[in-house]
Amino acid sequence: MIKQEKFEVINRIKSLIVYLENNLENFPKRDLELKHKLNNEIYDLLKKCYLANETTNKDKKYELQCELVSAVRYIDFLINLCYEKKIINHKKYLQIGERLDNILKYIMGWIKYTQNVEQQS
Repeated sequence: MIKQEKFEVINRIKSLIVYLENNLENFPKRDLELKHKLNNEIYDLLKKCYLANETTNKDKKYELQCELVSAVRYIDFLINLCYEKKIINHKKYLQIGERLDNILKYIMGWIKYTQNVEQQS
């Protein structure tokens, strides 16, 4: 069960990366730093997810999972900033927000599952 959960999180993050790259290509020059920050954060999210997926140390896994939650919330902040600066329209803002919410739900489910497995051990 946990393997499916972890890979679903990874698949959703990959899907978000593709979506963002296809829909955030026309950034104004004055906001390129924001675009770079957003790209770095989303790729770091994927990397942390792979690390959490591979680690066998329970404490390290939990720490990485918590970092994933924080990273998704930070990415959400950056997307909100893009919306406020009118870099993205309302429709894209809602679509990206929905994707981030789904990723967050899967991460939270993964955390709960991992904690339940630890309690049963």
